[in-house]
Amino acid sequence: MIGVIFRIFVVMRIRHVPKVSHTNFTRHVAHLGYAEPVTRQNLHNGETWIELTDQPLRAGEAYDWAVLPRCGAVVLFSGTVRDHSEGRTDVRALTYEAYEEEVVPKCSAIAEQMRVQWPDLGRIAILHRVGQLQLGESSVLVVVSSPHRPEAFVAARFGIDALKSTVPIWKREEWGDGSDWAQGAQHITNIEDVMKANP
Repeated sequence: MIGVIFRIFVVMRIRHVPKVSHTNFTRHVAHLGYAEPVTRQNLHNGETWIELTDQPLRAGEAYDWAVLPRCGAVVLFSGTVRDHSEGRTDVRALTYEAYEEEVVPKCSAIAEQMRVQWPDLGRIAILHRVGQLQLGESSVLVVVSSPHRPEAFVAARFGIDALKSTVPIWKREEWGDGSDWAQGAQHITNIEDVMKANP
């Protein structure tokens, strides 16, 4: 994701303040079998947390939620806004837009595939911002807990790669004298293609 710095955090703690979403569209993901209500922007079923929000992402909250007694590893990936991108300098902000109806279903498919490939995973969080973000703000979080660290690292890597490739979220860059859609924007693909690229 051009224009974003990738970071991995191991230990962060911030007080949990849950966000309430709206606009129920359970019919879009009814086949997934989740017991909790699914909304346009939020799915939270106890083991999987998916959210599209215009509010700042709380990395410590996501980390705390992912911790389980049976899991000895939590990997938290954060993509943050940086000051340059391909062919551009003086980037000052990014604005993310999404095809909202598709975000939760596609992120749910990513989480499902992660559990198929790594059955011992504990909790999975996939959270993404929309709207305007300033330098240093986190645009995306992928958090994975598992009994052992190798699975947590590789699953988190798969999660962010799949999100970038399959979820319809786009960004517009703003710099010193103008703005435009990111030059590194890629075509949306499907999860099968991501799996082939990450054997």
